Amino acid sequence: NASSVTPAVARKEENIAANIASKTKTKKKHFVAQKVKLFRASDPLLSVLMWGVNHSINELSHVQIPIMLMPDDFKAYSKIKVDNHLFNKENMPSHFKFKEYCPLVFRNLRERFGIDDQDFSNSLTRSAPLNSDAQGRSGARFHTSYDKRYVIKIISSEDVAEMHNILKKYHQFIVECHGNTLLPQFLGMYRLTVDGDETYMIVTRNVFSHRLSVYKKYDLKGSTVAREASDKEKAKELPTYKDNDFINDGMKICIDGENKKMFLEKLKKDVEFLAQLKLMDYSLLVGIHDVERAEQEEVESEDNEPEEEGESDGGGIGTPPDSPSNTLDSTKPLGPGEFDPAIDVYAIKSNDNATKKEIYFMAIIDILQHYDAKKKAAHAAKTVKHGAGAEISTVNPEQYSKRFYDFITTILS
Repeated sequence: NASSVTPAVARKEENIAANIASKTKTKKKHFVAQKVKLFRASDPLLSVLMWGVNHSINELSHVQIPIMLMPDDFKAYSKIKVDNHLFNKENMPSHFKFKEYCPLVFRNLRERFGIDDQDFSNSLTRSAPLNSDAQGRSGARFHTSYDKRYVIKIISSEDVAEMHNILKKYHQFIVECHGNTLLPQFLGMYRLTVDGDETYMIVTRNVFSHRLSVYKKYDLKGSTVAREASDKEKAKELPTYKDNDFINDGMKICIDGENKKMFLEKLKKDVEFLAQLKLMDYSLLVGIHDVERAEQEEVESEDNEPEEEGESDGGGIGTPPDSPSNTLDSTKPLGPGEFDPAIDVYAIKSNDNATKKEIYFMAIIDILQHYDAKKKAAHAAKTVKHGAGAEISTVNPEQYSKRFYDFITTILS
């Protein structure tokens, strides 16, 4: 209770609050123990990420927001080396380095995407990120933040270089479209060094909802050659299906005219921008939430569970009611199939005459693939194998964007 805190303790708390992320609902005693325990994850890499994000957001809060970004900001980085022999080795390595790329640029992007830095930090540090069974391109590993708002992806050093390559133009594009895009929302990029091993990570906004479950998902490229989910993929709890599966399932995205128009306008601008940057091989990630099915599952799980104390808002992991991130959802409780468009920015409701009441989550992912020698060689090889007219996925960026856009227009009804 804050009112019973003596001035001396208050001062001490202020000093310590600068060093540790505030944990709501914990009595603020045993500072040392708490500091050690704060960023606890089973994977030391995640502990370092949590520590680093908390540190970087705290540091940035003391840096004035510039009137405009300078060319140097797109090359800048901040790094810190930690040698701390007191750390509990199980949770936190005692020696590590944390580097953040272009901190002011990513802070500016977060702001343009309507993301508060403190909320961002809380999402990534209050509890350890969760492992996702989804494998990205070439088996990239994913995590989601514990509140499912952000995706943390391990990327290659080539991806980092490509990100630096496009960052200035990407930022300009986000400014011009006022953050209203289907492109990935890049929110932070880091290098973590643990035991001499370097790992690169990038944080984006989750395409899917933090509270509405997705029962089916597709990765669509507009190519039909070798574009079906493997048997191994199909055995997963939530497989990622591909173009041929989408066509064979007779799927359609049923949205109303106004939503369709807005969606296609965004898509057109986005793919033209990607073609201009000579980027390709990206996909449209589509997730489908079935409103009635979710309601049914909720009823069934309520029947099987003892009554919980305190109602959660269906966000999976309930945030403490007084935590800052909860102010986003606290305006009114959301009913089945409802979402807050400020958080679930990629969500579109199915139209009123659709056979099923669904919510679609659709966004472009995996854009960091530059059309380079490797792609050109693959294209030549595939042309030999499948013939020049075949719908193969490695074509040049102009063709790729056009084919991608045309295919997506056919799946919307």
